[in-house]
Amino acid sequence: MSKFCDCCGRGPSTGNAVSHSNRHTRRRWLINLRSVMIDMGGGESRRMKICTKCLRSNRVRRAV
Repeated sequence: MSKFCDCCGRGPSTGNAVSHSNRHTRRRWLINLRSVMIDMGGGESRRMKICTKCLRSNRVRRAV
């Protein structure tokens, strides 16, 4: 399953997990995705994976 937003294209970011002894291991920060029904216009709706940042900023309109 891909971890990318269908609206803005945002995906996971990477970096280092740093322990108390300052050891560095690679880690990923996953985005908060939700599978929602989106109103595409013209009475058409489609299920897409949208991040919560796009849902809060009203970049997409949910189908009712």
